[in-house]
Amino acid sequence: MKTKSLFTDFFNSEKAGGLILVFVTIVSLAISNSPWSEPYLSFWNIHFAGHDLVHWINDGLMTIFFLLIGLELEREIYNGELSNIKNASLPIVGALGGMIVPAGIYLLFNFGTKAQSGAGIPMATDIAFAVGILSLLGKRVPASLKIFLTALAVIDDLGAIIVIAIFYTSSIAFTNLFISLGIMAFLFVLNRMKVYNLIPYLIGGVGMWYFMLQSGVHATITGVLLAFVMPFGSGKENSPSYLMQHFLHRPVAFFILPLFAMANTCIALGSNWTAGLGETESLGIIAGLVIGKPLGISLFCFAAVAIGICSLPRELRWKQLIGASFLGGIGFTMSIFIALLAFADPVFITNAKIAILTASLSAGIAGYFIVNATLKAYSRIS
Repeated sequence: MKTKSLFTDFFNSEKAGGLILVFVTIVSLAISNSPWSEPYLSFWNIHFAGHDLVHWINDGLMTIFFLLIGLELEREIYNGELSNIKNASLPIVGALGGMIVPAGIYLLFNFGTKAQSGAGIPMATDIAFAVGILSLLGKRVPASLKIFLTALAVIDDLGAIIVIAIFYTSSIAFTNLFISLGIMAFLFVLNRMKVYNLIPYLIGGVGMWYFMLQSGVHATITGVLLAFVMPFGSGKENSPSYLMQHFLHRPVAFFILPLFAMANTCIALGSNWTAGLGETESLGIIAGLVIGKPLGISLFCFAAVAIGICSLPRELRWKQLIGASFLGGIGFTMSIFIALLAFADPVFITNAKIAILTASLSAGIAGYFIVNATLKAYSRIS
C-alpha cells in the first residue's frame, strides 16, 4: 500500500511539475526576448564563490534531482515495477531502443563533425514533462500506461547518467575520485550496520559531491550513488530512502526543475534564429527525439513481445504505447543538461537548446493527440 501511495505521490508531483515547467519555460523565453532581457540575462551570470548561478544550479541543485531519480529507481528495483523481471522487461527494452536509435540517427547527421559529441542529447526523456502531458488526459489513462511511461523515463535517466559518466568526463583527478568513492564505501558500511539516521548520509553526501566535483567526473553522479547507499530496508515510512524520496518530491518538482528550466532557457533569439534549425546538430537532435525515440521504443518493445522476452500488460494497447513513445521524445531537462556537457561552442549550445525545445514541443503534441485518439477509440469499443 505504501509503495502504491509513494508512486501516486511521485506521479502527482511530476504531473504538476510538468505543467509548471511549461509555464516557466515560456516566461523565461519571453523575458529573454523583451526589453528586460539584459538585466534578466545578467542575473543568471551573477558570480558566487567562483561560479555563476547557472553553474551552481547545473552542478549543485541538479545533484538533488539525480538523488531523487536514484531513490525512485531503487524503490522500483526493490519494491516496484522493476522488482519483477517480467514487468520490468518491457520498459527496460523500450528505454534501450529509445537510447540506441536516437543516438544512431543523430550520428547519421553528425558523424565525423565537431558536433559528433552531442549523440547523447536525443537519448534522454524528461520525466516531468512526459508525465505532465500524459496527466492532461485525466483518469482515462490506464494505470499500466502511466507505470510504463514513468518506468521508461526512470530507466532512460539511468542510461543518461551512465552516458554522462562515461562519455562526458574529459579528465579525472583520481585522488579526489577515490576519496569520494571512499566516503561512499563508508556510507555503505553504515547501511549494512542498519544505521537509519539520515544525518551521516547527508553529511557524507555533501563530502562525496565536493570531491567528485574536484575529480572532474560530473558531480551530479553523486546523487545517484548516494541514493543506492541509503538504507531501503522494507521500504517502510521510517527508512531513510522513503523519508528522503517523500521529502524531495515537491522541492524538485516545484523549485529545482523550474529553476533549471529558467536558467537554461534564457535564450535571446535573433531575427534569424530559425536558421540554426538547419544545422546538422539541430537536425540530428530533432530527428532523434521526434522520430528516433518513438521508433526505437516501439520497435524494440514489439520485437521483445514477439519473441517472448516480455508481454504487453492486459489493459495496454499497442497504439497507446506508440503514443507514449512519442512522449518519450520530450527530452528537455536531461537533453539540455547533456548539451551543456557535450558542447563548448556557445553557438552549438544555443542551436541545441532551440532544437531541443522544438523537438520536445513537437513530440509532446504528437504524443498527446495519439494517446487521446486511442483512448477515445477504445472507449467507444468498450
